[in-house]
Amino acid sequence: MRTAYRVLAYIIAAEVVIQAMAMVYAVAGLGKWIEDGGVLDKAVMDSDTTPFDEVVGFAIHGINGMMVIPLLALVFLIVSFFARIRGGVKWAGLVLLLVVLQIVLGISGHSVPFLGALHGLNALLLFSAAVYAARRERTITGTPTAVGEHRVPTTA
Repeated sequence: MRTAYRVLAYIIAAEVVIQAMAMVYAVAGLGKWIEDGGVLDKAVMDSDTTPFDEVVGFAIHGINGMMVIPLLALVFLIVSFFARIRGGVKWAGLVLLLVVLQIVLGISGHSVPFLGALHGLNALLLFSAAVYAARRERTITGTPTAVGEHRVPTTA
């Protein structure tokens, strides 16, 4: 279960990277499309046609952020109860909380654009928390030592 905990944490961090990549891909495609003469208005937004190929980045970002990452974060929290990692449940809970906040900021950012900036900042916090949770598992396992001494990982 410790391995599952670590792998899930790293996958969540990787998903945050994929989210950033998908958005930049879509926005860069939108910019190129506009430079080539495309016009973005309500008619384009309401249309069922694909105005530019990179629009798939918006879909990836939405599906990943609304379904895949929340599911992974929930599984991560469940696994944390069985992994027996000191502080593991706390860090998995924080990751889940940041995911929920990320969804709220993402949805609210459509109405209040300033929240979009917080959405980006929270993504960095989520990435950092997931990586810390994954790496923390490796640093705290090892042989018990006296109070105040550092743990030394075992090779067995």
